[in-house]
Amino acid sequence: MTELLARRNAAFGAGAPLFYEHPLHLVRGEGVHLYDAEGRRYVDMYNNVPCVGHANPRVVEAMARQQATLNTHSRYLHEGAIAFAERLAALHGKQIESVILSCSGTEANEVALRMARFATGRRGILCTNATYHGNSELVGSLTRLGSQPSPNPSVRAFPFPEKYRPIAPNLNEAQLCEAYLAELGKAIEDLRRSGDGVAAMLICSIFANEGLPDVPAGFAARAAAMVREAGGLVIADEVQAGYARTGKWWGYEVTGFTPDIVVTGKPMGNGLPLAATAASRALVEGFRARTRYFNTFAASPLQAAVGMAVLDEIEQRDLRGNVTAVGAALKAGLQARRGASEAIGDVRGHGLFIGVELVRPADGSPDVELAKAVINRLKEKGFLTSNAGIFANVVKIRPPLPFGMAEAEAFLGAWDETIAELAA
Repeated sequence: MTELLARRNAAFGAGAPLFYEHPLHLVRGEGVHLYDAEGRRYVDMYNNVPCVGHANPRVVEAMARQQATLNTHSRYLHEGAIAFAERLAALHGKQIESVILSCSGTEANEVALRMARFATGRRGILCTNATYHGNSELVGSLTRLGSQPSPNPSVRAFPFPEKYRPIAPNLNEAQLCEAYLAELGKAIEDLRRSGDGVAAMLICSIFANEGLPDVPAGFAARAAAMVREAGGLVIADEVQAGYARTGKWWGYEVTGFTPDIVVTGKPMGNGLPLAATAASRALVEGFRARTRYFNTFAASPLQAAVGMAVLDEIEQRDLRGNVTAVGAALKAGLQARRGASEAIGDVRGHGLFIGVELVRPADGSPDVELAKAVINRLKEKGFLTSNAGIFANVVKIRPPLPFGMAEAEAFLGAWDETIAELAA
């Protein structure tokens, strides 16, 4: 392992991130399981890239068949690529008609932001203060701004909506919603005064990187209305929230708003780079007219074949039903343990995307060290998770969609052992 780490540092440059105190050397995956070089099996409870399971046979067959037949760029007619874009658009409401395919969430969000700027004639971008949407210069300027201004003068952040650590004390849910909307209103007004105006608000539909907060009722729909009233468009980043992760096709169905532009990524190709920016035909064609956007590896026959196979798996295996049933049982099991351990401050999430907030019992402050200890101890017990959220104290649980009841029950047992051992 030491030699492999040294080779990695030389090949990638020191500083490329790795999970866990003792990194894993993985060599194989199957379904919801991963295997290391010594043959030990782990339950994958983190990766949403292989959303229909590692080495999924339908996806593997589609990938091999198409690659053995034809793969090229998008400047030729190909029925498969067109059919995939049509099928993807049809999974949304009538406001989504056309699709621009790309290879990563970063690219798809970059396209979405530029599309909004072209359509509105404005430059201002709104985001939350603890978000992440990608790594390009534009999209990266929205990352985890906290109380600091963005390096991009056209970006304004507002506090993400949550009920667990509210922006002000002693407010009921309706008052809390108003308080967060007031903060959004300040950001909108600041962009107006700056001369940039509002081009778009870009949010993860379920605020995943913020820590999966429980959002005050009505916030998302009213926030979207405020942005549109200011002349902007609403972009839903569904890279983590979409593709049945919540039990619905899209996270925006859960939080209750209608986006103008939808971005998808990671789960679409189950490991093959595939992402999309979907919007009305007018918005997409307006973007194309201004940019002549082209991506060598996007809208390819290979992407289409794999993308279709992933959608077939979700629909034909009723993975949305599985996500709803297993996710509810797992969340209920973790919530039942909250009272038994004062270190569990909150359990929240949707479907098979659950966050467990760990805190110091004395004052309820975020316990980052405990979160790290938990995920490392769970790894040793054969369950792979990670920590996330604005304070990095939330244990992030996000398994592939076929994750079953047996794995959920085994995880809860490992969780009990882990908490008991760390409390000893």
